[in-house]
Amino acid sequence: MARSLIVTGGAGFIGVNFVYHWVTAHPNDRLVVLDALTYAGNRGSLEPLERDGRIHFVEGDICDANLVTQVMDAHETDTIVHFAAESHVDRSITGPDAFIRTNLEGTHTLLAAARKAWLSGSGREHRFHHVSTDEVYGSLAPEDPAFTETTRYEPNSPYSASKAGSDHLVRAYEHTYGLQVTTSNCSNNYGPYHFPEKLIPLCLTRILDGGVIPVYGDGSNIRDWLYVEDHARGIARILEAGTPGEVYNIGGHNEWANLDIVRLLCRVMDERFAHDPGLATRFPDAPQARGASSDSLIEFVTDRAGHDWRYAIDASKIERDLGFVPDETFETGLAKTVDWYLAHEAWWRPLLDRAAAVG
Repeated sequence: MARSLIVTGGAGFIGVNFVYHWVTAHPNDRLVVLDALTYAGNRGSLEPLERDGRIHFVEGDICDANLVTQVMDAHETDTIVHFAAESHVDRSITGPDAFIRTNLEGTHTLLAAARKAWLSGSGREHRFHHVSTDEVYGSLAPEDPAFTETTRYEPNSPYSASKAGSDHLVRAYEHTYGLQVTTSNCSNNYGPYHFPEKLIPLCLTRILDGGVIPVYGDGSNIRDWLYVEDHARGIARILEAGTPGEVYNIGGHNEWANLDIVRLLCRVMDERFAHDPGLATRFPDAPQARGASSDSLIEFVTDRAGHDWRYAIDASKIERDLGFVPDETFETGLAKTVDWYLAHEAWWRPLLDRAAAVG
């Protein structure tokens, strides 16, 4: 049976990739993207799908209860996939208020609207899928086992605390009201359409423009990395076969220290310039254009306040119960990411120009 979905935050990084995956895999479903188009949202990323009538776009705030209800009623929504969130840790440290409003109040607004529509109204089969993060679990020591779905929550930043709160709200609506919910907690994502303030696209675009590549502290902080298209497939698998009330960790089995990531990216970029001399013409400020290497741009900077040292995901549950495993290793995913950014300067260049104008 065809679904009618609302994808909140569908113009953001992970949301866009999910939307492209879902409309390809489920062409008969109706899909509405609800996005406030804050700094990291980019409606242009979805332009081909809008142009072809494969999605409907609504610009709006998930905290607007009347709007959420109107959209759900108009499209007879039976599935909400909730990506919308303020998500940059650094921004949460300097300005936590927006994180509390969007991540907590916004999630509650969606849950309340879903409860009204599905439990007090139509009574139709439904699903509310909440997309969360491994950061809610806190930080790991070198010898600690990876996070499982039963790991105690110990969020350490305003961002992770706001996401932890939203996770608990989702669970409460299932336990108290019987709302059919699922939650996924993912490791660090990377890939196409990633806003260039995050580590990998930041380093990549800095190399192309000859800017400093900043590395926090000594670069030893470790993250588990998940290619975003794998993440989209994992969420889709949960929607297709996941058990309501369950939590699923989605990870990439790729623990890397930040400095090692930066150095690998530098090597890949050097290889691309060596194989395509035209890149030095396209990007004359890149170090390769003057005979230098990418790693000459690395600069160690003061560590972030409260910087968690290590995250690692144990994804055995989703592998065992739903048969999901990621397709990409970190090396193959990074190569795809580099090639996408080299081919899509028209997407990321305006974002950098806009950020420079604001800053």
